Amino acid sequence: MDKILTLLDGSAYSESVCHHTAWIAQKLNADVVAMHVLGRREGSASPDLSGALRLGARSALLEELSTLDEQWAKLAQTKGHAILEDAKAILEQDGVPDVSLRLRKGDLLDAVREVKDDIRAIIIGKRGEGADFATGHLGSNLERIVRTSTVPVFVASREFKPITKVLVAYDGSASAKVAIERMSTSPVFEDLDVCVLCIGQEQASAQMIAEEAVTKLKAANISASPRIAVGEPDEVLAKLVADEGFNLLVMGAYGHSRIRQLIIGSTTTAMIQTVKIPVLLYR
Repeated sequence: MDKILTLLDGSAYSESVCHHTAWIAQKLNADVVAMHVLGRREGSASPDLSGALRLGARSALLEELSTLDEQWAKLAQTKGHAILEDAKAILEQDGVPDVSLRLRKGDLLDAVREVKDDIRAIIIGKRGEGADFATGHLGSNLERIVRTSTVPVFVASREFKPITKVLVAYDGSASAKVAIERMSTSPVFEDLDVCVLCIGQEQASAQMIAEEAVTKLKAANISASPRIAVGEPDEVLAKLVADEGFNLLVMGAYGHSRIRQLIIGSTTTAMIQTVKIPVLLYR
């Protein structure tokens, strides 16, 4: 598991995805697999367009439609290769020497499963190819990837900025503890300032939970400090990110408190849309 998988679709987020990928790859001393997946409609021509057009008078139209379909499929493949070549150029310029390119057809999850045994992490943009048009939505594949991934998923923001300060949303749940455990053994966090935030009404309990995680991180020589807060998690986290210049938000997926709602579902969507920084999700 010495590779990281970066998923590219040619959206406005793709360049940022590449820069974040390079940053992580260098931290982990890992190779990169850059993948672009063609949907079933764009990856191949329709095998039969005659289902609703069987009259002989329409044969010329059917032939023309088939030709257009084939042309669109070829264009989609050409575009896919161009996206991957551009990504490779950015990654190499950022100092990643070993980049392998994968152009696949069909379902994204099926394509990811092909390489899952060799993958240490997945990087994907917050929003997809329609980002400039559907401003109220995240990428349609983001939730699917997070729900099924067995490795950390790094959700890149639209703009790349150097990462120095990390905010961890911690609630003491099993998934949150996995996040702290993985962080404590990862070179990614060695030279970063980490703030562990626990949101809860019982301040004494919240302080104890936050300090538990900080102790684990400090034992791994990671600079960490505890913090507690009261309020709605999405509002508290968004305000801290905006006010104090955090560059990365870390969360454990499928927790068992109010923060659980932030990981998968409508609240998560709102949260990732609200913060202008990358989000790293652990399961």
